[in-house]
Formats: sequence, structure tokens, C-alpha cells
Amino acid sequence: MSIKFPKNFLWGGAIAANQVEGAYREDGKGLSTSDCTPNGIFGDIINRDEKQIQSLKDVAIDFYHRYPEDIALFAEMGFRCLRTSIAWTRIFPNGDEEQPNEKGLAFYDKLFDEMLKHNITPLVTLSHYEMPYHLTKQYGGWGNRKVIEFFTRYAKTVFERYKNKVKYWLTFNEINMSLHEPFTGVGLARNSNKEQIFQAIHHQLVASSRAVKLCHQMIPDAKIGNMLLGAIAYPLTPKPEDVWATHSENHGWLFFGDVQARGYYPTYMQRYFKENNIKLEITEQDKQDLKETIDFISFSYYMSCCGTNDDSLRQKGNILDMVPNPHLKASEWGWQIDPVGIRYLLNLLYERFQKPLFIVENGLGAKDKVEADGSINDDYRIEYMNDHLVQVHEAIEDGVEVMGYTSWGPIDLISASKAEITKRYGFIYVDLNQDGSGSLKRSRKKSFYWYQSVIQSNGETLKK
Repeated sequence: MSIKFPKNFLWGGAIAANQVEGAYREDGKGLSTSDCTPNGIFGDIINRDEKQIQSLKDVAIDFYHRYPEDIALFAEMGFRCLRTSIAWTRIFPNGDEEQPNEKGLAFYDKLFDEMLKHNITPLVTLSHYEMPYHLTKQYGGWGNRKVIEFFTRYAKTVFERYKNKVKYWLTFNEINMSLHEPFTGVGLARNSNKEQIFQAIHHQLVASSRAVKLCHQMIPDAKIGNMLLGAIAYPLTPKPEDVWATHSENHGWLFFGDVQARGYYPTYMQRYFKENNIKLEITEQDKQDLKETIDFISFSYYMSCCGTNDDSLRQKGNILDMVPNPHLKASEWGWQIDPVGIRYLLNLLYERFQKPLFIVENGLGAKDKVEADGSINDDYRIEYMNDHLVQVHEAIEDGVEVMGYTSWGPIDLISASKAEITKRYGFIYVDLNQDGSGSLKRSRKKSFYWYQSVIQSNGETLKK
């Protein structure tokens, strides 16, 4: 049986404002939490108003000025969709202003116009691992209920501005990541306790629902979804204790999907809160707000892991503490490669929620070598993506409704975890080194032409 994806399948790639744009103080942009972790999610948090430490993210790949060239390259590959994010601090530099920054709004007008000129559908994330730093200093981040209002104002502003250009929206990137990195996720100190983190997450979930309601009201022909870090776990052994530990571990991230897709807190979380003495302030209005549910589920998938009740087996991964699977190979960054896992995850999510699914991040980070003739033979990336896309097609054959696939980092970008350029995901190479040197010139890797052929054939060139 030949591989053929649905006719309207949205092929493309995914980027994030704080990892590609640069221009971190240009045209009135304020400081974001991302700007204040210059060495990545796991770096020190600094007050850049006082310490002007330069970061690779400050310039990034200069997408802010070079986007027409990059969009043209995406169009050459045949992209039907580009997932990007709006930098909240370009629109409201401090986050609590009454009026938006017109220069920031104008930039995204130009960006979306450029995409539409090339028939590339924008898929826009409202907040991707960032928020105005002022909101963390002045208000305590998402721990403060007032931030719900500020986010709602921001969402309303961009919905009104781009309602004729953007028909696919996401609220928060990998919303479940806040449990593991609270400063990046909800603007809280890293030593915050569980109750503080879950209260901040609650405020974010309410804000997400309010944004969903606004989108439904303001752009009736649009679709808005959530975004999960798809951290699927398998039992390490068939021991009942390991199976139950795995079930509980998966609940830890599925909870975010349950609230946003079903409109209320699941009973298993009520027990968790009770046993951990977590008392949340949840108002009657909050409960009403949460009833406004998303139209589709989007997620990232890079690897799977194992679940066990033996905590001594856990190893520190990129964001999560993982128990490695003894049956899988790993990338040079230690991320285990499991193509079948994406089929399993797609089926699990579809059976659980019965909503369309969108794979909005998947890819392989690697050190790419530029040959003497300028070519980059990234066959390892081609193999990784081919094998994952074959499994995506298997899930579609299983009956799963998959809207599209946007690979992570179709152009080399600055990594979120450690603000490094050495870990490359792109089909397009950017001449940039970790010390900031380089011409920023773009060039096509071998995978560029491979992905171009996959899109052009709607999947027929994939190899089972």
C-alpha cells in the first residue's frame, strides 16, 4: 500500500519568536522572561535592566530582518503552513499597558502578509516560553490573578488585528512544562512550591479558556487549540507497580489536555491535590471560563520514556527526568528515538479526546558538518523524520484525524534549553557559531530537498 496523506494536510515547519527573531529591544520591544535567561531555560535568571549580558538569542538568526528570505525558502520547500509565535513583549512591552505598541503589531502584519503571499497558512502561538519580565517582577508572574486580565487584553488585541490573516491559533506552548521549569512556564521562582505552581497553572488555564472564547467570538471561522509536550511513558516492566506508576506519570501531562478539552479538572487531580495538601483558589467564574474548550489538540513529540516506581532509575533529560527505554537508540543529545511512539501517542490522544490532532513539533537536533563544497549531508535527519512520518501515516490509517505536521526548527535556530546553535534541527543551515560569529547566510541541506519531495508528493516518497 502506497503512502498518501489527506489532500488538505498542512505540511510545514515550526519556529518561536524568541529563538529566531533577535532584535530583542528593537521597535519598542520590552524584556521577556526569555531575554532574562540568556543561556537558555536552565541558565541563570538575570535582571537585564542592571546587567547587560549579551546572549545568542539577542540577535538569534535575525529573522526579524530576514524573514522575507526565510519565508521564500519555506515556500520553495512547498510549505502549506508555518507555525510561529507572537512575542507578547512586542505588543505590550511591559504586559500591563492599556495600549499596544503599534510597531510590534506592524511587524507581524508584514510577517503574515509575507506568508500569505506564498500561500503559507499561519499557525500562531500566543505565548511560546516567554512572557513580559515586568509581569514577573511587579506582579509575581502567573501566580497573580491580574495576569489573566493582561493576557486576555493581549489576546483580544492580536485577534482583532489579525482576524483576517490568521485562522489557526494556539494558546500556550507546551503548557505542561511549567511543572518542570516554573520561571519559563509561569514566571515563578524556581524554588516555588507545588501549591504556588499549580495556582499559577490554574490562572494560565483560565486565561487560555478566555482566549479560546474570545477567538470563537471574534474570529468565528478560526480554530484555536492548546499545545502539550507529548511526554508519553511506557511501563519499564510488566510489574503492576510499574504499570500504575506509568499511568500516574502520563496523567501528569494529560491533565492539561483534560482541562482544556473537557472543560473541568479531572477526578484524579482532585485526589492528587488532596494527598499533596494543595489548596487552589478556584472561583465560580473560573469554573465557567474553563467550560470554553479548544477545537483541536496540538503537541510536540521528540521521544518517549519509561515509567517505574523506582525513582533511582531516573536520568535528567532536556526538561524532564526520564527513565530510558533499554530497547531504543538515542541521539547525540541523549534523546531516545522512538518513531512508533508517535503513532501510539496519536491514537492515545484521539481515543481520549475525539478531537482533531496537530503535530506542531517533531525533529532531530544534531551537529551538522559543512563539507568542503558547502553541502550538508544530514541523512540522519532524513531517516529520523521519514520513520516518524511513516508512523504518522499509520495513525491516519488507524482512523486518527491529523490536521498537519510542522517539523521543529525548519531553519537552524537557537535552542530553548541552553541557547545553543550547535544543536541544529533545520533543513536550512544558518552560518552562525556559538560565539556569535558567522555571516548568518542561509544554505540548503540535503534534507531540504528530501522534505520538498515529501510535501510535493503528499507523502508518497516516504520509505516504509
